[in-house]
Amino acid sequence: MSEFVHLQSGTAPGVATIRLDRPRMNALSNAVSAEIAAVADELRGRRDIRAAVLWGGPKIFAAGADIKEFTPGSSGAGGDSGAPVSLTAALRQLECIPQILVAAVNGYALGGGCELAMAADFRVAADDAIFGQPEILLGIIPGAGGTQRLPRFVGLSRAKEIIYSGRRVSAEEALSIGLADEVHPAAEAYDRAVEMAERFAAGPAALRHAKVAMNEGFDLPLDEALELESEEFVAAFATEDARIGVKSFIENGPGKADFVGR
Repeated sequence: MSEFVHLQSGTAPGVATIRLDRPRMNALSNAVSAEIAAVADELRGRRDIRAAVLWGGPKIFAAGADIKEFTPGSSGAGGDSGAPVSLTAALRQLECIPQILVAAVNGYALGGGCELAMAADFRVAADDAIFGQPEILLGIIPGAGGTQRLPRFVGLSRAKEIIYSGRRVSAEEALSIGLADEVHPAAEAYDRAVEMAERFAAGPAALRHAKVAMNEGFDLPLDEALELESEEFVAAFATEDARIGVKSFIENGPGKADFVGR
């Protein structure tokens, strides 16, 4: 049974909440990383859940990796080195779940917390949210995807400035540079994230195939990416939702289909 990361079904029709709960700062320890990976593994087999909200609670999203588990001077190659190697794998597993994942970010999303938020498809930020990759201030660098995902969101030069300085990024700046997708009052951020997730949960099974095509094809050479897209198109075309969507379009026009997620 999970101690720190809980999968809560029934948030909304087809929507679950992944609730991070490790007081006081939701530090991402090795145990938390393992539980994130376990939740991601469960979600891969849950067809009743079509979207999810990732939330650290109303006060803080996650303030980073658990520094007490670090061992400065080690190689960081794994084993007992103390480096957050397992968090990298856990976040990649989370990023690749078939469900559409919306992060609801209240308070701090720093270091590993920022990397966790970037593993979601979308980030709905509270107006009190603070993002950042402050690892350089500890004499290290982001180690769970920050040097790779942040440039993909905000561009290489801006990502370098944020990572090299270790400075904090406000919710308003995060929205302006593409790190956040929406900003709402702190008391509303989770509810707005649920509303976004609910819209995707009502969508067709094709969303899963679109996610695979974009996530896995982003860094491929164009010819390989187009081949992947073709494979996912064929798979989406074979779904029950494709038959429902085409039939509804012919009979009622666009945007009126009631999909079943299969």
